[in-house]
Amino acid sequence: MTSTTTTVPAGYARAAAPPVTLRRVHLGAGGPLSDVRTEGGLVTAVHPAGAAPRAQGEDLDLDGRTLLPGLWDAHVHMVQWAGVRRRLDLSGAGSARDAADATGLRAEGLPADERLIGYGFRDALWPDTPHKDLLDTLVPDRPTLLISMDLHCAWLNSAALAAVGRGGHPTGLLFEGESMRAIAELTAVPARVTDQWVREAGAAAAARGVTGIVDFEYADNITDWTRRMSEEEAGTFPLRVAASIWLPQLEGAIARGLRTGRPLPVPGGLLEVGPFKLLTDGSLNTRTALCHDPYPDRDPEEPGARGLEEVSPEELVSLLRRASGHGITPAVHAIGDRANEMALDAFETVRCRGSVEHGQLLAAKDVPRFAELGITVSVQPTHAVDDRDVARRHWAGRTHRAYAFADLLAAGAVLALGSDAPVAPLDPWLTIASAVERTDDERPPFHPEQRIPVTAALAASSRGRRLIRVGDDADLVITDADPLTADTATLRAMPVHATMLAGAWTHRTS
Repeated sequence: MTSTTTTVPAGYARAAAPPVTLRRVHLGAGGPLSDVRTEGGLVTAVHPAGAAPRAQGEDLDLDGRTLLPGLWDAHVHMVQWAGVRRRLDLSGAGSARDAADATGLRAEGLPADERLIGYGFRDALWPDTPHKDLLDTLVPDRPTLLISMDLHCAWLNSAALAAVGRGGHPTGLLFEGESMRAIAELTAVPARVTDQWVREAGAAAAARGVTGIVDFEYADNITDWTRRMSEEEAGTFPLRVAASIWLPQLEGAIARGLRTGRPLPVPGGLLEVGPFKLLTDGSLNTRTALCHDPYPDRDPEEPGARGLEEVSPEELVSLLRRASGHGITPAVHAIGDRANEMALDAFETVRCRGSVEHGQLLAAKDVPRFAELGITVSVQPTHAVDDRDVARRHWAGRTHRAYAFADLLAAGAVLALGSDAPVAPLDPWLTIASAVERTDDERPPFHPEQRIPVTAALAASSRGRRLIRVGDDADLVITDADPLTADTATLRAMPVHATMLAGAWTHRTS
């Protein structure tokens, strides 16, 4: 390996970052032992180990640790994730009665005027059905909101229904857009509180090697993130953020001339315009993912037997054309095989670039179309592990083409990995390990033929960066173990020694 250097451009966003020399670090997973110099927010030199000259700034011997490109989570709901850390965890509830009982116990310890928020229930395998009456019996007066693990369903008691103008709703179960609106209203706290929670969640993500996120919070993300990053000391926010645009904000974004990927004027230069998010269907757990075949517990002739069509094919084409024609890249939520087909058909008609978010169940004929059309598949490997039992029940006979990451890679598709936090934790190592191992317990891998190599999972977790080159942003993560040779347990709990964002440390263990 020969030494290479570059000059730091004037006016770079984080040019104040002090110079650092990283010595004796493996350059990438399985890479050569090297010395790396960062200055002014960029990687400015790469030398063979021991060859870097002494220079101004910090000089750090990393003793053979591994240096990787900074990790991105390509699909996060950041405010929801930040708030989840303060909510009742219902992921272990085995029935609606179990969830209601746990909710009643939590209510006993809360101040009388505080809403009760729970999250993480999975009712697709429950023997009984959630209903407001169950909650009303145990929590009669306090507004109570329980959010499903997939964020596509909310279970409310009568007091909470009244608070969102749905008093008299027959069951207390709200789905899709109606549930998202209820969640947004009932979980709202003052902006200063939310922003502090988000900052804490960002710091926790940085401690796991994350340097950037794509935020799909159901909100006016451009406005919210501009506020967060424009406040005092906001230039030290520990992550880059691509702030998505939802349909209610699309016309305003077009009028302002916003374009996906362009930076927004905030201190630190860490905020950029994200994609335009739109939904074609629902989710697997709520049986609203739009499929070609009916769900086994539904009458094939009843409405919704094959899931929910959130937008017509014609409207989808119109929205893709409107957004992409103004430089805003579409990100289309599609989970069922019919929804994915519809999304790909729309991209083919419009001939624009973009992403399909989730892509969980695919018809075999559609797998090669992602590469043919240049559409990124933004997937969440932890869902393949968490949802395996639900998928076997509700997609029986079709799970061989669910979460088909290896097939997509073999067909030439570009993958982007994410967590969908709070559906899964915002931890890229859990995401990577799930993509590589397809299991997180003692059971055999779920369709092991769809496992992907560590190197592919790392690249899909770093916006395609496979190598660290001179001139790159100094967004870096240093790990105590090499992901290429780490065992399963180590990969999943990867010890992160330090994280650097634009040349500045956002996490260090010592």
